[in-house]
Amino acid sequence: MKIPTACVARGRPREFDTDKALAAALSVFWAKGYEGASMADLTEAMGITKPSLYAAFGNKEALFTKALDLYQREKLAYVSEALKAPTARGVAEHFLRGALEIYSGEKCRGCLTVIGASACGDEAEGIREEVVARGAAAKQALLERFERAKQDGDLPANVDPQGLAAYLTAVLQGMSVQAGAGASRSELEQLVEICLATWPGA
Repeated sequence: MKIPTACVARGRPREFDTDKALAAALSVFWAKGYEGASMADLTEAMGITKPSLYAAFGNKEALFTKALDLYQREKLAYVSEALKAPTARGVAEHFLRGALEIYSGEKCRGCLTVIGASACGDEAEGIREEVVARGAAAKQALLERFERAKQDGDLPANVDPQGLAAYLTAVLQGMSVQAGAGASRSELEQLVEICLATWPGA
C-alpha cells in the first residue's frame, strides 16, 4: 500500500510503502527500545520526513503501537501454535525454541515486549502500560492451557498452573534480557535445555 506524503519534489507528490516503512520502524524500536529510538532514527530508517510520519502513522506512541502489532503478527506467530501443543511440556518447548529463534537474531536481540515494558519515562508510561497489558493477556492464555493440562492429568497434581506459567514467563523474559546483553545462541540454548530437563512430568 502506498500513501502520498506531504513532501513535494519538483511539483510531484512523493509516495512511500507504508508496510515497508512500518517494518523499518519496528527494526529501530526493537534495536533501541521506545525511549532510545529518536524521531531522527525513525524517519531516517523509514525514508520519510517527520510530517509524513505523523500523517501516515500518528505520533511516536501510535507508531510504536502499530509496530508492536506487526511484531506480534509476524515474530510471535509461534505463540498461538505453541498453545496448541498436545502436552504442557510441548507447549513450553515450542515457546522456548520459538523465543530462541527470535532472541538470537543477527540485528535485533531480545523481545520487543520486554524492551517496551522497561520504558520508564513519563512520556513512555502509556507504552509501558500497553505492553504490560499485552503480556498479561499472553500469560493468562498460558495459565489456562496449563490448567487444562492439569485437569487432563498431563501435569502432576501438586503442580500449581499459575506458578508454572509464571516460571516459564520468567525464563522467557530472562532469555530476552540476556540476549540483549549479548548472550550467545549456545548460552540461550543451555537455558532452554535446563528448563525442559526440569519440567514437571505427570
